[in-house]
Amino acid sequence: MMLKLGLPSKGRLQKDAIDWFDRIGVTVARTGSDREYAGEVTGIDGVELVLLSASEIPRELAAGRIHLGVTGEDLIREKLADWAKVTPVVAQMGFGFADLIIAVPEGWADVRDLHDLDDAAAQFRARHGHRMRVATKYHNLVRGFLSTQGVADFEIVDSQGATEGTVKNQTAELIADITSSGATLEANALRVLDGASILKSQATLFAGRNAPWDARTRGVLAELCTRIGVDDPLAKE
Repeated sequence: MMLKLGLPSKGRLQKDAIDWFDRIGVTVARTGSDREYAGEVTGIDGVELVLLSASEIPRELAAGRIHLGVTGEDLIREKLADWAKVTPVVAQMGFGFADLIIAVPEGWADVRDLHDLDDAAAQFRARHGHRMRVATKYHNLVRGFLSTQGVADFEIVDSQGATEGTVKNQTAELIADITSSGATLEANALRVLDGASILKSQATLFAGRNAPWDARTRGVLAELCTRIGVDDPLAKE
């Protein structure tokens, strides 16, 4: 059986992942045109490349259809409830850094932290008759974070793109999104709320515990871990 390695199908994450594997002596190369999701892996025997969108990789790992996958920790934590058991970390990869944060309009001068946000949310509901709207694609992470921080009067509205523009467009009162430099937030007159960093994410190599592991695929994983310099997360199973 070949070990199936899932990599992002395009973009900076794919390029950085290919460079990362190259540094441990594993060459990942696209084959065919950019429209073809095909490639090959050399430098280590027994590995088959599977190209997927970064958002699909958590699902494929959990379902056991790939053995290893590279994606952001934010996507794994958002999409998989029991992620640490289902997709143990092989290695953090040192690129794709981003913070999942909550941001409010710059004009909310009296809302500086989560305590202020809870007060503002209660006042908003009393004044408008509905809960304050938080635009995000990270429904589970944001709902869980705000609930544990004692913020009650809010509702999640789905935003799969251009989240920073939802406040200006009046489809939400605040946002929760991934940011790296903060430039897009600033351009949209948004400010990160103090104490509202939900998750610091980076690209990570995960193992799919539910994949059909056999002696050959276990051997490939063990060799990869040796090259990376990390412990095999499945070694005791």
